Amino acid sequence: MARISVMSAIPTWPEILATLVSGKDLSIGQASWAMNSVMVGEATSAQLAAMLIALRIKGETVDEIVGFRDAALTSALPLSVDPMALDIVGTGGDPYGAVLNISSVASVIAAAGDVPVIKHGNRGASSKSGASDVLSALGLNLDLTPERVAEVLDEVGITFVYAALFHPGFAHAGPTRREMGIPTLFNILGPLCNPARPQASAVGVGSRERVALLVGVFQTRGATALVYRGDDGIDKLTTTGHSHVWEVSRGSVTEHDLDPLELGIPRAPIEALLGKDPEYNAQVIRAILAGEKSPARDVVLLNAAAGLASFELAKDADQSRRPLVERLREQLDRAEDLVDSGRASAKLDEWVAATNR
Repeated sequence: MARISVMSAIPTWPEILATLVSGKDLSIGQASWAMNSVMVGEATSAQLAAMLIALRIKGETVDEIVGFRDAALTSALPLSVDPMALDIVGTGGDPYGAVLNISSVASVIAAAGDVPVIKHGNRGASSKSGASDVLSALGLNLDLTPERVAEVLDEVGITFVYAALFHPGFAHAGPTRREMGIPTLFNILGPLCNPARPQASAVGVGSRERVALLVGVFQTRGATALVYRGDDGIDKLTTTGHSHVWEVSRGSVTEHDLDPLELGIPRAPIEALLGKDPEYNAQVIRAILAGEKSPARDVVLLNAAAGLASFELAKDADQSRRPLVERLREQLDRAEDLVDSGRASAKLDEWVAATNR
């Protein structure tokens, strides 16, 4: 779409909405202004909903997402931590609405391997159980100050950046998102708005059309990321069939096709990867970390391997010269050992205890 060439010095909501409904793209500045209006509570529910729907119909651009992200990060509470860390996260918005909290348990496994993990997440808006929902069910106390969030990372090597706390402006969009009940640009923003700005990311994307947006934003940041999507539509590396992976490193992108059979992982029906409410998902996570063999364990280990591989890539960009399957196989073996040795389960207990001290 062509970007408008003339805009007022200070955007207005009528201008923003007129631009979008005419099928034109917002500039970075217009997008930043609109998101700031949402973050400070000036935008009405009708204005926000109209923008979200118009963007969804038109299709968001990288520049628009950059503008929205910049405004969201500017309004976020600061988090003083070393950015050489990993975030494993997903956009949500899969067609099933009930996939297990795979990223959350994969994060625990990665942390058990001495990888600093700064997990960013929120309540479920387009799913039955978001990251904060299941972590609360596992016993974590999420009502922490930013200073304590940083301390927990130092103490146990993993911490949770609760979007509802660090992005208070997102609360203004919460009711509208829940009433709409469909994936919106906020599903894209979630993985991009970690205030710690971690240097390694493993990001699952539910919508095939939106992959290019996340990849493009990571490119503009010069960040390291593995962006992936299961061909079954889930925002994870799947075990029901093939997944596609976009490897971002130093501004370049390499696309991969991944068949879990190449890693010795058997096919699983989608039903085996679905969860329910946070309490049920927490029980499944505990069973996985206790060493119980299941298709759920297989998909968790695969996604933990992706997180570990992304962190290794952030430390050494030359890793990209090696076949991705080879790197994932190494990290899959590592993740399996971290679970079977009990280190991952112990890490979760340590994390829970630290947040409740």
